[in-house]
Amino acid sequence: MPEPSRTTSSEPAASPATTSAGDAGPAGCAAGSPLDDALDDALDDAPDDTATAAMGHGVKQRALVRMTADEVDAFLHERRPLTLCTLNHDGSVHAVAMWYGFLDGCVAIETKAKSQKAVNLRRDPRVTCLMEDGDAYEELRGVELVGRAELVDDPDQRFALGVDLFERYYGSYGEELRPFIETMLHKRVVAKVHVERTVSWDHRKLGLPPTRPADGAGS
Repeated sequence: MPEPSRTTSSEPAASPATTSAGDAGPAGCAAGSPLDDALDDALDDAPDDTATAAMGHGVKQRALVRMTADEVDAFLHERRPLTLCTLNHDGSVHAVAMWYGFLDGCVAIETKAKSQKAVNLRRDPRVTCLMEDGDAYEELRGVELVGRAELVDDPDQRFALGVDLFERYYGSYGEELRPFIETMLHKRVVAKVHVERTVSWDHRKLGLPPTRPADGAGS
């Protein structure tokens, strides 16, 4: 399946909210647990003054913006790419935008068997996936999945993911499209993500006033 774009990063970014202990992430595949208190910094440690009050700074917000398990599941099933982060041999982060689907309830991707991400996952299965949405601060939503990837070589499971990807990003699948899916999956491998920690945020829950510039502002 085509990959929308490619980026690299030298270090991972923290996300502002995590599920509480025992919350589920993607159906059938994920379990959540709290992050260390250090991850509260992005939301909790800004000055508490009039200038920042409108943005919610100085108020403990992690619980306010956290998505429920059902909200996480619904967000993941929307049509968007994910940023897949794996570890290179030197410890740097390899990050790339990917289309994704679901296999046995788990988030899953397919990629060339000899791609850098596949090479990385064979050496170290640790993976982080980021899905995000929104432009203005009060619109921001996102889910971060932290866990381990399982490389799947079974042809039936590869094909099942190929069909799921086709239907998510192209349209309805019919048996006449089987040759297309088989060609798409030639020399490819599937990675299924087993989630150990789910982080989520939905700034719409803060009820903040709009921060987008008015039409024509600055022109």
